[in-house]
Amino acid sequence: LELPISEHIEEMRQRSVQFLCFACLIIGVMFFKITPIVELLEAPVAGIKFIQLSPGEYFLSTVKISFYGGLLFSIPFLLSQIIFYILPGLTKSEKGIILPILVTSLLLFAVGLLFAYYILIPAALNFFIGYSSTVIEPLWSFDQYFDFILFLFYSTGLSFQVPILQIILGLAGIVTGKQMLNSWRYVVLGSTIISAILTPSTDPVTQLCLAGAIVFLYLTGAGLLAIYKE
Repeated sequence: LELPISEHIEEMRQRSVQFLCFACLIIGVMFFKITPIVELLEAPVAGIKFIQLSPGEYFLSTVKISFYGGLLFSIPFLLSQIIFYILPGLTKSEKGIILPILVTSLLLFAVGLLFAYYILIPAALNFFIGYSSTVIEPLWSFDQYFDFILFLFYSTGLSFQVPILQIILGLAGIVTGKQMLNSWRYVVLGSTIISAILTPSTDPVTQLCLAGAIVFLYLTGAGLLAIYKE
C-alpha cells in the first residue's frame, strides 16, 4: 500500500526527532562520564603532560569530546532509523542486499576507529615524540591533541568504507571486480595521495599505514566482487 507524501514526511520527522533525542542522551551521558573518556584518549601517549593554554580550554575540550563522541556512538541508531524508514518500499531481493551492506558498513567504520586508535595514532605521536625528544620537552595542549586525533578517527573510519563503495558500484554494473583489480597501480598512487590529505600530520609513518590499509581494503573488496560476479 503506497502512503501519501504527507505521511512519509511525518514519519521522517518522527524518526529525526528520535535520533536527535538519542544523540542528546548519549552526549549528556558522555559529558557526565568524561574523566575516564579523557584518560582513554590520553592512553596512546602515556607519559606526555597535557596543559591548557587558556582558562576554560579543558572545559571546552570536554564539551567537544562529548558532542563528537555522542554523534559517533549515535551512528548505529541513525542507521537503524534509515533502515526502518526505507524497508517497506524495498523488494525482497533489495532487502537482501541493503541490510548486509549497511551492517558491514557499520562494522568497517568501527574497525577503522580501532585501527586509528591502536595503530595510526600511536605511530604518528611516537614519531613526533622521538623526533623532538632530544631538544624539546613535550608539553601538549589537550585541545589541539584532541583535534588531531578526532580528525584521524573520522578520516580513517570513512576510508574504511572503500569496500562498501566498490560493492555498490559493482552491483550497479558500473565497474567489475576484475576491472578494479587491473587498476591496482592507480589505486596505490591514489591511496598515497588520499592518505596525505586525510592524515592531519605530515609524518610518513602515519601516511604509509593509512595508505596500506586503503590498498588492502580495495584489493579485498575487488577480489570479493570478482568472485561474487563469476
